[in-house]
Amino acid sequence: MNAARPVAVARRLTALRTDLAALDLDGLVVTHLPNLRYLTGFSGTAGAAVVSGSRCRLVIDFRYETTARALVADLPSDLIEVHLVERTYDDALVDVLRGIGSGKIGIEASSMTVGRFNRLTSALQKPESARGSALLVPTERVVERRRAVKDSSEIDILREAGRRLSEMARRVPGMVREGRTELDIAADIDSAIRQAGFERPAFETIVAGGENGAKPHARPGKRQLRVGDWVVLDFGGIYDGYCVDLTRTLPVGAAGSELSRVASAVLEAHDAAIEAVRPGARPSEIDAAARQVLASHGLADAFGHGTGHGLGLEVHEDPRISKLPGALPDEPVVPGMVFTIEPGAYLPGLGGVRIEDDVLVVESGCEVLTDVPIGF
Repeated sequence: MNAARPVAVARRLTALRTDLAALDLDGLVVTHLPNLRYLTGFSGTAGAAVVSGSRCRLVIDFRYETTARALVADLPSDLIEVHLVERTYDDALVDVLRGIGSGKIGIEASSMTVGRFNRLTSALQKPESARGSALLVPTERVVERRRAVKDSSEIDILREAGRRLSEMARRVPGMVREGRTELDIAADIDSAIRQAGFERPAFETIVAGGENGAKPHARPGKRQLRVGDWVVLDFGGIYDGYCVDLTRTLPVGAAGSELSRVASAVLEAHDAAIEAVRPGARPSEIDAAARQVLASHGLADAFGHGTGHGLGLEVHEDPRISKLPGALPDEPVVPGMVFTIEPGAYLPGLGGVRIEDDVLVVESGCEVLTDVPIGF
């Protein structure tokens, strides 16, 4: 753990307790693993935490005991306590919650199954809880709202990740040649991502040539590239736990066909959306800046997804840059938010174009974290 992280962990736990008090909650059961890492610094394939007014108990099993205890040893005294699972995670959580006694304890509704919620509730209502049982109540996006605004250490990581991805991406056009398969190119990109110092790709790399480019989330296959194809290349990496994401669309050989016009329109939409990013702008307004440009080129119906998504410990997180916020409020963006700008246009039977960069909201507007030639 670097020197900044103990301070960040303490600050994040304090902020969470402030949020819980505002929600009239006495604690929170954290089961979403990215939230667990954000709050405690612990990363693993299993784990949980119970954060109450004065204590944070990190619940882990034998596999992670050494790692967790070393992590806690680097933190201020009593900031986090390790609670080792002896039977099951549910049993361990019940033991910790019984130690809290009565009160309203939030659970992360988007990550805890109904079955688990019911098991924990039933166990807490048994007579063994002499001090009274905790009442579990669903919550939404308590930690995620904090994660949406990055602190200085997170911004440093994302800037470096963007720089590394940009440097690596400059090699990609050399991989895109007539006769090569989508799978071959994807494998080369994945290898280059690791060589650039990333832990792993942030998601399954997309290489979609020709008509496959009309599928926004196409999977690479055995299709060989042909002269005249346009190829959508969408890839990203995880650096020190944080995700970055980039898309470029390149022609094979001379740029021709209807997609040349589409590519110019998508680039114009991309630039308009980036220009719209500033503190106080609503996600729907940023989305509209891209969407209006595409509509002016007769491509309104060819753009069916949102203009961007948040980046951080997950490759898709808050904020969502969309015309339809859905379950998320259309709250203005603020300095410290990092998200993608990725308008696209998709024409079935012909192909598609998407251009994506990562941006950081700053006081003066936005900083583009990725710096790669557009390529057409």
